[in-house]
Amino acid sequence: MKHIVRSRRFSAVLLSLACLGVLTGGASAQGVAVNQVGYLPAAAKWATLPADAGDEFRIIRVGGGDVVLRGRLGAARTWAPAGQAVRLADFTALTQPGEYELRVEGVPTSPRIHIAPDAYAALTAASLKAFYFNRAGIALEARHAGRWARPAGHPDTEVLIHASAASDKRPEGTRISAPKGWYDAGDYNKYIVNSGITVFTLLAAWEQFPALFKTQRLDIPESGNGLPDVLDEVLWNLEWMLAMQDPADGGVYHKLTNKGFDGNQMPHEARGERYVVQKSTAAALDFAAVMAHASRVFRPFEAQRPGLSARMREAAIAAWGWARANPQTYYRNPPDVRTGEYGDTRLDDELAWAAAELYITTGEAGYRAAMKLDSQPVRVPGWGDVVGLAWMSLAQHRDALPQADAELVTRKMRGFGDELAASWKASAYRLTMEVSTDFVWGSNAHALNQALMLIQAYRLSADRAQLDAAQSALDYVLGRNPLGLSYVTGFGQRSPQHPHHRPSEADGVEQPVPGFIVGGPNPGQQDQKHCPVPYASALPARSYLDHGCSYASNEVAINWNAPLVYVSAALQALTPPSR
Repeated sequence: MKHIVRSRRFSAVLLSLACLGVLTGGASAQGVAVNQVGYLPAAAKWATLPADAGDEFRIIRVGGGDVVLRGRLGAARTWAPAGQAVRLADFTALTQPGEYELRVEGVPTSPRIHIAPDAYAALTAASLKAFYFNRAGIALEARHAGRWARPAGHPDTEVLIHASAASDKRPEGTRISAPKGWYDAGDYNKYIVNSGITVFTLLAAWEQFPALFKTQRLDIPESGNGLPDVLDEVLWNLEWMLAMQDPADGGVYHKLTNKGFDGNQMPHEARGERYVVQKSTAAALDFAAVMAHASRVFRPFEAQRPGLSARMREAAIAAWGWARANPQTYYRNPPDVRTGEYGDTRLDDELAWAAAELYITTGEAGYRAAMKLDSQPVRVPGWGDVVGLAWMSLAQHRDALPQADAELVTRKMRGFGDELAASWKASAYRLTMEVSTDFVWGSNAHALNQALMLIQAYRLSADRAQLDAAQSALDYVLGRNPLGLSYVTGFGQRSPQHPHHRPSEADGVEQPVPGFIVGGPNPGQQDQKHCPVPYASALPARSYLDHGCSYASNEVAINWNAPLVYVSAALQALTPPSR
């Protein structure tokens, strides 16, 4: 949904016809598809092979040549999203750390299989540091950013009040300061709604797995300041979000943006006027939820950030008050604004989420009543449907809930996990991505958010099938998919080279910025008319294009990276040392 850019490597790419299959997504994995980053020793381990593969597989130790495991492939079955008949190899029994290859007669050798007790440490760190690479308003110095160093862009200290956001105290043309924050995706704008689910997911990762993040050092400017690096990084965006609240009434501006998308240029080269645009109910509720959550997370760090927790709590309460007074202020782009909309006219989920976070934070009964907990469904979360986040927080804090509520939360979350795990068990591909509607814009994040919900259920039930199903979702985005492609830049033997990400395309560095997951297969192909090469397939799981033009399948986004951080960290923390 972002502005189309012309890749700086466009000409070279077109001349390299050998790469055409990768660009169009037409080159499916004709050999063995595996997780190309790695497996934990006691994790479930699956490989996918074509239907005509031989019956027996062998796992060979790299460097030694000895066979360490033999097994038989499962029967061929068709996975409808790819229109592909496949056979599965289950090599879960292999638990010894090392480097291996999987071989089957008549099929090319698999990509390298890496088994290690810290298999996801580097991935978690890189996917989190990707947020640093997408910071606004700061120079990325070489000592922190390496070859991807760049000057500061978009200071956002002189932001105009757009006509749609004007008020008596802040008339049109007033200038306000709203610095920091993360660029939302491949573009250079900043959106409250998408920041909401992103910040929540990262805070939840810290809240649920603090031991993992306490020892993690990202080498960002704030490292060593007394806060865990994950909270330092999240705070960069939270401080921007706080500046997006109007102190006069508690309302929250929907986004900070240019009127149109910047071209294919570096941040410091993009110097158009910036605006805050219209307050919205969705922005206020997402803001209220995030600030209530963050106020709890930062409460133990009062010595490092005096008064921050209390300020966030008060900001959350003020935003809630504005939203309740303005329950149907829906956002639509004004005629002169053509950047991402993040429009939403169904706000019962945002209301439930904000009420849940404020109830957990304050204990006030009015927020419990506003949740309408008994009638709320459990669903896989996304930026436009956040009710699942309410259930996540309630599950995390169930010990503080009334007994009936705690029992309801446990029952509903475990039941939803059972549904997802049953879908995984029945799948020809061993995935919860089973229907065409799973392959939406940002389908890779949808897969990871399914895993996120499975992990919530596992934490309540200890049902290993739920954890194994979550593992399969991570395997999918890291290479066990019909294209045999790891969808994370810089990770795996084959990964995206041309993401729709302005810095990656305009910085003069051949490799894209590492640690970003791209959106993934999207049969909508909304960008096809703007792209110089076609998607080779309309099938949901193969409709992908590795080209800078492809904002529909190859863009990056903060709300897609956040569940990658969460899921990789959760599996690292939760997978038992033995089965």
